[in-house]
Amino acid sequence: MKQFTSRSLSLAVLVAPALAGSLLLSSCGSNSTTTETTTTTPAGDSTGMAAKPDSAGTASTPGEVKPTMAKPAWGLNIKPEMQAVIEQLMSFKNKPFPELTAAQARKQPSAADAAMKQMRVSGIPAPPLNCDTVTKALMPGVKARIYTPKGGNGPFPVIVYYHGGGWVIATNDTYAASAQALCEQVGAVVVSVEYRKGPEHKFPTAHDDSFAAYQYVLKNAASMKGDPNKVAVVGESAGGNLACNVSIMARDKKVALPKYQVLVYPIAGSDTNTPSYLANTETAPLNKGGMEWFFKNYQRTPADLKDPRINLVAADLKGLEPTTIIAADYDPLTSEGKTLADKLTAAGVKTNYKKYDGTTHEFFGMAAVVPEAKDAQGVAVSDLKGALK
Repeated sequence: MKQFTSRSLSLAVLVAPALAGSLLLSSCGSNSTTTETTTTTPAGDSTGMAAKPDSAGTASTPGEVKPTMAKPAWGLNIKPEMQAVIEQLMSFKNKPFPELTAAQARKQPSAADAAMKQMRVSGIPAPPLNCDTVTKALMPGVKARIYTPKGGNGPFPVIVYYHGGGWVIATNDTYAASAQALCEQVGAVVVSVEYRKGPEHKFPTAHDDSFAAYQYVLKNAASMKGDPNKVAVVGESAGGNLACNVSIMARDKKVALPKYQVLVYPIAGSDTNTPSYLANTETAPLNKGGMEWFFKNYQRTPADLKDPRINLVAADLKGLEPTTIIAADYDPLTSEGKTLADKLTAAGVKTNYKKYDGTTHEFFGMAAVVPEAKDAQGVAVSDLKGALK
């Protein structure tokens, strides 16, 4: 099984953090197609790619993004731009997660690195930076990068953002493109939380850090030019799980709920034998073996996987704020994301679910090269603006 990974400082190594955040984003409004769109208001080298000597490829015309290999056996309907990024990821020759320690995995190039490499191959320039950034310690062991729109004195709405990486790898550098896009397109202060990760810090450390960071933002929003009465949460992958848990903890602890939550291909269950897990044993950048490795590194014992904080589809979801869930096509997490959307609706939560054809896990931050990412960002931005206006 071939596995590709994310490294903790991958973007910081290549470019300054603020620039890293802008490299992959672009403006909203593509004509991408989704396989499924459900907005509900409730009633009561195992990759199979045929490699060529130079997998980097060359764009025919400036700005063109196209693959140079045959489609992977696991992704016969993959979109060409998405395939091109995956080819760049393959060119790094990363080792599978199960063959690595967490420390080793954090050093490997990421899907974000692959998208940036494709930008260079295609001659796509970095868009201008329209947000200022600063890194701030929120509490011992937990810091955040704060993105603030340039111009205007606020108060701006606030988005507390949680990055992915299976609670084990990656940092807010790796996912800077998503945070930057949300800041620029929503016109919001984005607080990208750097929580502690396993195996050094086991479950529920990342979950507790995430809620503590949310409480910090509520108390200190004004000092960030933010409006404490207009706060939303957004997360990708493991971060999607954390964002939803923050909402649940806020409800249970009688803390002000977020106004909205966007969960991008969230980890919402611990069953690795769902249809999407079984269909995605060879996919990149994430597959079944990789998720099992993440669980192993974050859990204290296997019993943790039954905890509703990890197994969100078994959690009490009543009373949560309106939610958008964005799903990828070639992703072991797809089944549980749809189950979570259905259970939110059944619990009385207004839920907008969108699954994008031909995409893989991690596509959301790649708007500069993958049209479906541009569309997905547009959906998230529109829903957030509607809730935070």
